[in-house]
Amino acid sequence: MKKIQFFSAGLIALIITSCSTVPLTGRKQLSLIDEAAIQQEAAQAYREFLNDPKTHVVNGTADANRVKRVGANIAAAISRYMQQNGYGDKYNYNWEFNLIQDKSINAWCMPGGKVAVYSGILPVAVNDAGLATVMGHEIAHAIAGHASERASQGAGAQILGGVLTGGSNSTLGQLYGLGGGLALLKFSRTQESEADRLGLIFMAMAGYDPNTAVSFWQRMSQASQGGAPPEFLSTHPSDATRIADIQKRLPEAMKYYKK
Repeated sequence: MKKIQFFSAGLIALIITSCSTVPLTGRKQLSLIDEAAIQQEAAQAYREFLNDPKTHVVNGTADANRVKRVGANIAAAISRYMQQNGYGDKYNYNWEFNLIQDKSINAWCMPGGKVAVYSGILPVAVNDAGLATVMGHEIAHAIAGHASERASQGAGAQILGGVLTGGSNSTLGQLYGLGGGLALLKFSRTQESEADRLGLIFMAMAGYDPNTAVSFWQRMSQASQGGAPPEFLSTHPSDATRIADIQKRLPEAMKYYKK
């Protein structure tokens, strides 16, 4: 019993001393996994994904250039804000933005700013503001350290259960299901809501009107009607509640908006 009490006390102390704070939202999160290490894994996984014969990267087209331009605008805005508000170069990632020829309605951003936008989501995005909405949301997951947080939660559960795993499987691989393809990380509802909030702010910082995000999510909702939801929405359904929450967040985001 004493050993269990000692173990529990040690775990609580570890969790208390291993917390970080999400920029702008101020939410405290568990941080047991080294962010630099997971970003390194992400860079390697991203490179393998791009080099996979099944992956068709689009280069030089108007759409490919648009993905790079909108992504670069958001990244630059985030970097400026973070440097001006005492974060230094912590979020000055080695950003990469690529358009993938794939009919899936999908987009994602891995830790460290490795972004992929699938061509299937472009008709839903419609314009630069719509593209900024989806990219801002996915980039927010990276800036908020959601992948590291989920990995930390998993590590905490393993410790609590007394199960110590070896290093044979990468942290990122376990989270994303890397292997034959790149799967979406299943974020929690709290993280998805936070990504919505931060995504609005990031697109506003970059000069995209956050009010246009409402129509984008309405189009995403319509895309899921009459069948299975798009892959992009597989872990976070777009519904009236979500849109209403985004509308409530607009006054906050507009504080950062400069035309």
